[in-house]
Amino acid sequence: MALQDISDPSAKKAFMLGNEAVARAVLESDVKVTAFFPGSPTNEILDTMYQLSEKFDDLKMEVSANEKVALETAAGASMAGVRGFTSMKSVGLNVSSDTFFSLGYTGVNAGMVLLIADDPHAHSSQSEQDGRYYAEAAHIPMLEPSTAQEAYGAVKQAFELSEKYEVLTLVRTTTRVNHQSANVEIDELVRNPMKKKEWSDVEKKFYTLGAKARELKKDALEKLENIREDFEEYPLNKRIEGSGSTGIITSGVSYLHTLEALEEMDLDLPILKLGTTYPLPYKKLKEFIEGLEKVIVVEELLPYLEDGIREIAKEVNPDLEIRGKVSGDFSKVGEYNVPKVVRGISSAVGEENPKKYESYKKRGDELKEILSDRSPIFCPGCPHRSTLWSLQQVLEEKDYVFNNDIGCYSMFLLRPYEITDSVLCMGSSMGLSSGMQHVLEDEVIAMIGDSTLFHAGLPGLVNAVHNRHDLTLIVLDNSVTAMTGQQPNPGSDFGPDPVSEVDIEKVVKGIGVEEVRKIKAFSPKESVDDIREAVEHEGVSVVISEGPCALYHDRLKRKRGEPIVPNEIDEETCRSIYACIEEFYCPAIDIDEETGKSQIHYDLCDGCRVCGKLCPVDAMESTGGEENE
Repeated sequence: MALQDISDPSAKKAFMLGNEAVARAVLESDVKVTAFFPGSPTNEILDTMYQLSEKFDDLKMEVSANEKVALETAAGASMAGVRGFTSMKSVGLNVSSDTFFSLGYTGVNAGMVLLIADDPHAHSSQSEQDGRYYAEAAHIPMLEPSTAQEAYGAVKQAFELSEKYEVLTLVRTTTRVNHQSANVEIDELVRNPMKKKEWSDVEKKFYTLGAKARELKKDALEKLENIREDFEEYPLNKRIEGSGSTGIITSGVSYLHTLEALEEMDLDLPILKLGTTYPLPYKKLKEFIEGLEKVIVVEELLPYLEDGIREIAKEVNPDLEIRGKVSGDFSKVGEYNVPKVVRGISSAVGEENPKKYESYKKRGDELKEILSDRSPIFCPGCPHRSTLWSLQQVLEEKDYVFNNDIGCYSMFLLRPYEITDSVLCMGSSMGLSSGMQHVLEDEVIAMIGDSTLFHAGLPGLVNAVHNRHDLTLIVLDNSVTAMTGQQPNPGSDFGPDPVSEVDIEKVVKGIGVEEVRKIKAFSPKESVDDIREAVEHEGVSVVISEGPCALYHDRLKRKRGEPIVPNEIDEETCRSIYACIEEFYCPAIDIDEETGKSQIHYDLCDGCRVCGKLCPVDAMESTGGEENE
């Protein structure tokens, strides 16, 4: 949708993404401070708030170094008396969990909302994390919308709940809620000027230690019981009447799948859709299951609701048959869809699974057989491809272990590269390398991007320097957080407000690394000796490879009105050696079936000229008549 719809002050109906509906709700809630670290499936919230901060002077927005800092920034604003908001993907809550648990004790002041997005099927995450368990463990209330409209409403309700009880409030979504689109009814937008305050006006302390922690925990649990009573009347909890002695309890996007599945199966079962999933609305659940013989629980990931319902059923309806994941009707793995829910409900009610979806899948599998496997690839003009070529020349001479990290460069574990020995989580390449260098004779090499270095890599580097480890860290500095959409990081020269660009070389040297080398990503042959000497150095060495993200660089060129000048191959010079294909793997280059020569697709080529530098017969040249770097 257009940004003008999100920022329009009038009440209206507008077509928007779930994440955009969240951003509109944040704006309507008169939030003054927002902070984020990029991560799918919540990126569009960050990107939209970034744009909105340029339109509204009273809205402060930051792209933080990591999720913990983002949560603390928003919480600090709340403690000081204005509303704060942040969102993050599931594994981002791991990073911010120390602060998250403490906020469950201390509470906040003005409204404070955290949206976390789980990623069933691990579309863009390293694990299928179920964030619902965090709410209970941290004593923090949780709302769970099913649609874009509910996501909009849940965020606004969460701010009201947060202020009523002075607690951090969690809104939990999943990928299909964040990324679904729909017409959303939005209210009138009214914002108030932001006025700075005096800390003395707050009259509240925020700390948790010893006896104070025990006191705060007691208060938090008492608040949750009051919140549970409020949740009994929340519109996010919805009961749909049906017939029979079997009912369904569900939440999130699984509710939508359930509605479609029942229609497909021509079943009319009562449904209880839960939108407040911590604390669970006991009275509403008790009323629903009291007269049932069987209840089917439809939820993605782990049996969170199922376990809670089983506990309630022991008191209310001990003979109730509960079907879900524990009974084996539904999987604990992967994302649900209508065919999977149809299959699960069919199993639970003892009916034969309709065969039409099986035939669709069979036909789909047959069609896939004729397709070639396609691994994710680097963009044409990506600096990482060139840096890896330089590194590979050195690795051919060495026995090594290569610890990778989270970013576009994680693809080095895939074909055609397949050189990665580990990818664990943000910043782990450094810690793993520190442990391995104690016990391996091999050269220990870690790789990390600029954003990930600032996010979680620096503590590992400090540790390596302090403990005199022997390893090499290669930092890929492409100016942006590329994998998630070219958002800024502390090393970028742009941001939502005037920012200071943090110099990676100065940071690394300031930590105490003595062997620091900077290379140009698009000068691969010249970089080989620098990488070799860094790897052979005894102690901690760092190589900083500088080269802008191709997508980011091209975007800047278009803004400046500069052309993107592709390369071409001189067919008379080309000897069909195919070094440009077999060693460089650029998707803009393939083989002309008629001539047998390499050919460059102008619509894909970025004009980086690296292929020409690697060609043994110098058959590549710029269509602009000169090198275009």
